[in-house]
Amino acid sequence: MTRKKKILITGFLFTFMGILSVLGSHYYVKKSTKNQIFTNVNQIPKNKVGLLLGTGKHTSRGHLNLFYKYRIQATEKLYKAGKIEYVLISGDNSRKDYDEPSMMKEDLIELGIPENRIILDYAGFRTLDSVIRANKIFGQDSFTVISQNFHNERAICIANNKNLDVVGFNAKSVSFNYSKKTLVREYLARTKMILDLAINKQPKFLGEPIKI
Repeated sequence: MTRKKKILITGFLFTFMGILSVLGSHYYVKKSTKNQIFTNVNQIPKNKVGLLLGTGKHTSRGHLNLFYKYRIQATEKLYKAGKIEYVLISGDNSRKDYDEPSMMKEDLIELGIPENRIILDYAGFRTLDSVIRANKIFGQDSFTVISQNFHNERAICIANNKNLDVVGFNAKSVSFNYSKKTLVREYLARTKMILDLAINKQPKFLGEPIKI
């Protein structure tokens, strides 16, 4: 066998194994969380805290981000149905000009959720950070994750790995054309999540406990 042929075969095998890893991770996350995700507010169990996973309010073109809009609406629905008592908003505030939690808080207050029922976590840089910090910093062993379905699946998979009692409430989905880049990235994010869990990856920041 020539050297060139060996390189081609090796490259093919690595590519094949990579594809299997991505698809396997996707299937595992979806199957292992399917009974913990709800779309009907009347059916979801009640929890003290809803963990709202942050995202930016506007797209790169300056339009309203539909992922953001629908997560806010889902949180309002849960709170007003009495399914959560507090909202823990966990998002990115790594720059002075970018503050996901505060922006979400303002919009929730405008919808009638009292300010004293909203807690902000500025160190939710990744989904893994948000989930683990909800437990280790904010003391929650059981809570409701609020995001779109694909995001809830990954967050709940992380929570299950940490032996937390978590359910997810799905915000409204957006069209495939709108979300296709996000959905493609999600396949890679799930594979990375499996690796992070395997090495017991911890949040970038922890800190002193905060009581809710």
